[in-house]
Amino acid sequence: MADSVIGIHDDDRETSAGEADDHFHDECGVFGIFGRQDAAAIVTLGLHALQHRGQEAAGIVSYDGSQFHVERHVGLIGDTFTKQSVIDRLQGTRSIGHTRYATTGGAGLRNVQPFFAELSDGGLAIAHNGNITNAMTVQRALQKQGAIFSSTSDTETILHLVATSKQRDTNARFVEAVRQIEGAFSLVALTSKKMIGCRDPLGIRPLVLGDLDGAWILASETCALDIIGARFVRDLKPGEMVVVTTSGIESHFPFEPAKSRFCIFEYVYFARPDSSVEGRNVYDVRKKIGVELARESPVDADIVVPVPDSGTPAAIGFSQEAGLPFELGIIRNHYVGRTFISPGDSIRHMGVKLKHNANRRMIEGKRVVLVDDSIVRGTTSQKIVQMVREAGAKEVHMRIASPPTRASCFYGVDTPEKAKLLASRMSVEEMADFIRVDSLGFLSIDGLYRAVGETGRDAQAPQFCDACFSGEYPTRLLDFEGADNVRSLSLLATGGQ
Repeated sequence: MADSVIGIHDDDRETSAGEADDHFHDECGVFGIFGRQDAAAIVTLGLHALQHRGQEAAGIVSYDGSQFHVERHVGLIGDTFTKQSVIDRLQGTRSIGHTRYATTGGAGLRNVQPFFAELSDGGLAIAHNGNITNAMTVQRALQKQGAIFSSTSDTETILHLVATSKQRDTNARFVEAVRQIEGAFSLVALTSKKMIGCRDPLGIRPLVLGDLDGAWILASETCALDIIGARFVRDLKPGEMVVVTTSGIESHFPFEPAKSRFCIFEYVYFARPDSSVEGRNVYDVRKKIGVELARESPVDADIVVPVPDSGTPAAIGFSQEAGLPFELGIIRNHYVGRTFISPGDSIRHMGVKLKHNANRRMIEGKRVVLVDDSIVRGTTSQKIVQMVREAGAKEVHMRIASPPTRASCFYGVDTPEKAKLLASRMSVEEMADFIRVDSLGFLSIDGLYRAVGETGRDAQAPQFCDACFSGEYPTRLLDFEGADNVRSLSLLATGGQ
């Protein structure tokens, strides 16, 4: 059995998230490489490219042929993993890593991935993007059998299912484990002999396969391949499991075939604009979203201003289609972190100005169209509109590059409960009054589908997971049934399955 060396150099304490943001929080990013001398250094670079998917903590596991090495730290990748002393501790030719934003479980170090455990046949590390919607149900059953959980993360459930499997082969044990979980998951796992990647049957979360001079790579997005000069091979298919060994790569399909339901919000906000996801360039899709928005919700105005940075590509598309000048009327400060401490009310009330400042010369006396990706609670939108008005805007109109967000996500995105979503309790007109704009327009759900290349949304068999807009969840939500967010959705969630 291989030994493991675990380095955990921060206190196991909860981190402060600061004020709630008016965007969905990013999910998580995973990266793995097999067959490269500088494996952990490559993983560090890959996680840098995936930093937008999670900024709270990160971890890397490597294997050097005789033992595993584990480093997990709170903070950004650059805070710790760029230190040579840390990389020197992560020896080996194969490695996986994870960058995290807390969804299921708290933000303490005990929930930082990859999770690692010594099983009967050797070490196993797992990193996970997504959310397992029956994790609590499975955990309770395992605990009754004597299992002891060291975290509050749903990902640890998979580790226990593999450990308790009676199958003799590693692949079979892994398959038996993932067949017992539901929801959204893109997994990267590492044993002493194998690297395994797996997507859930609906392919809700992304996972791509790459190659770097013969070393196989698994990553959440193609931008992580670009940063290291790797070749994009393909997206893993929904329900696919790939197994990488020194003999090469194998592909397996352990689930019943199902129609793909990839998360459409990846195109709206989560994925990096320079990534290609499921065969579509994200930047191109976001520009097309802006085009559709301009067609559906035109406005008589002087300039189009993006709410940086996520609203920028859609604002470019909107301005081109509307024939209006595109201007950087709001400048973002990129050096404000999530945990900025406000020492008093006078500072705290500055709010959005810590991150954004109006470019008065571009705005003053103008009829301004603000373009943003979404409205969640509406609080930040309200402050931005006020800031633009104070900069002298004659009129302020807002256009949103997605449909109204009316339901919570249970697939790996940290969203408020339904009652706190502005669109769940207000009409568009009421929302416009709340954020104090002269007009407010959202992209229709059919317009969003057109932007990704469909003719529209198939109401009987939606092509994507759009539950945050439609309230129609493509899987069961076993752990959440009876909650306000999902009341009366049991039939919806299991329909057709």
